[in-house]
Amino acid sequence: MGKHCKPSALILALSLVLFSVPAGSVDISKIELPDLGDSSGTLLTPVEEKELGEAFFRSLHSQIQVNQDPEIQEYIQTLGEKLVANSDLPNQRFHFFVVMENDVNAFAGPGGYIGVNSGLILITEEESELASVMGHEIAHVTQRHLYRAAEAQSRLSIPSMAATLAAILLGTQSPMAGQAAIMAIQAGSVQFQIDFTRENEAEADRVGMQTLAASHFDPRSMPTFFERLQQASRYLGNNIPEFLRTHPVTTARISDSRGRAEIYPYKQYPDSLAYQLAKAKLRVLTATHKAEAAQYFKTRLQQGTEEQRTVDQYGLALSQTALEKFKDAETILQSLVQKYPNQPQYDTALASNAQEQNDLPTALQRYQKLAAKYPENQAVKLQYIRALLKTNQVEAAKNNLQTLNGETKNLPVYWEILSEIYSKLNQPAESHRYIAEYYYATGQIREAIMQIRLAQKSKGVDAYLAAILEERLHFLHTQEEHERRRN
Repeated sequence: MGKHCKPSALILALSLVLFSVPAGSVDISKIELPDLGDSSGTLLTPVEEKELGEAFFRSLHSQIQVNQDPEIQEYIQTLGEKLVANSDLPNQRFHFFVVMENDVNAFAGPGGYIGVNSGLILITEEESELASVMGHEIAHVTQRHLYRAAEAQSRLSIPSMAATLAAILLGTQSPMAGQAAIMAIQAGSVQFQIDFTRENEAEADRVGMQTLAASHFDPRSMPTFFERLQQASRYLGNNIPEFLRTHPVTTARISDSRGRAEIYPYKQYPDSLAYQLAKAKLRVLTATHKAEAAQYFKTRLQQGTEEQRTVDQYGLALSQTALEKFKDAETILQSLVQKYPNQPQYDTALASNAQEQNDLPTALQRYQKLAAKYPENQAVKLQYIRALLKTNQVEAAKNNLQTLNGETKNLPVYWEILSEIYSKLNQPAESHRYIAEYYYATGQIREAIMQIRLAQKSKGVDAYLAAILEERLHFLHTQEEHERRRN
């Protein structure tokens, strides 16, 4: 097979977990596998690896709900970058994101894309526990486990390699289907895959713990968290957390990580306020019944430290906004803002409360003050831009959009906002062009093609834009053809 395989095949071969494919929908005899080269990455260039990661992220968007809240995104990216700075590859670009799923899971994909389920974040009891999981996933990337796994499997026959990968794929979403697929593979091949995974996990534990300690998080949190998951799973029968299916935890593994953790001197590792606030917000965002979330925070208002009670007030206020009890939320948030004037989450929640009750002038005024106070805060910028658009201050929104950093401009929301800006500027061709980029970024190629065609039919298309649209349409058709052949 050639080096330049289509992205869909590369994604399948390299991603560790989390492809939402219905059981039985994968024909394991037709899976294409790439030539990835050796574990040093000599046959996969940095540009190809970057493209692969971007394709992986687009595919995820088309199949699962990736968090779009800018404050949650800023928190998880900041935490991840702190860990990466103390990893074996401190200069490599990583992108961290939260998947809005209650299942307990985390995963590493190609190109430094690392996802953490909201369910995993919510069951952590300390920030160091969350950091330990992320450090582990970062180690999978820095030690090139995804590539080494593909290299090792290349020693097997192509049908066996395809079957093993398909079994892993099916097993992440349907344990029964995955087990059935594995039984179809030669026993020796299966055992080799299991052994190789155990070696990867042990190395990721060791390297991840080093990163954890160097980043000033508690090394003991890794065995503590894994042990708690293992104990909880004993009462769940076959419904064990997905994280334990893809990251098997044994008593020996816990013991080994605990022994390594004891090398480090014991001290207190307080949670950051940002971690606590992100957890509170996630609890509200993922709650099926907002009233239950409100009751959860109410019962905790008289417990814990002053900081913990403040976080619970914040969570309660968010719940009240979600329940459209705007006056109750306003009272709580005004108190928090007065008491903690330098905590942007309280101010943004107050501005959002005004926006949710359609008090747009007040919301805009509050976001404007926030943007001036926190000029580098990307979450604040995004919310301010949306407020500007709601009040039809389009040019101001456009100017502010261009000040976003590169990481934020890579998010699908950037293209969505850009499309809305050009729609309000009465430039339909540009609006369709950019919403096409949004659809492409979220893995919706057919919709992206439709938007490019609408752009071509719009008024005001000059020769320069026409050439851009034609090139983009050709690119999207090529991508669609790859998808058609794969299926």
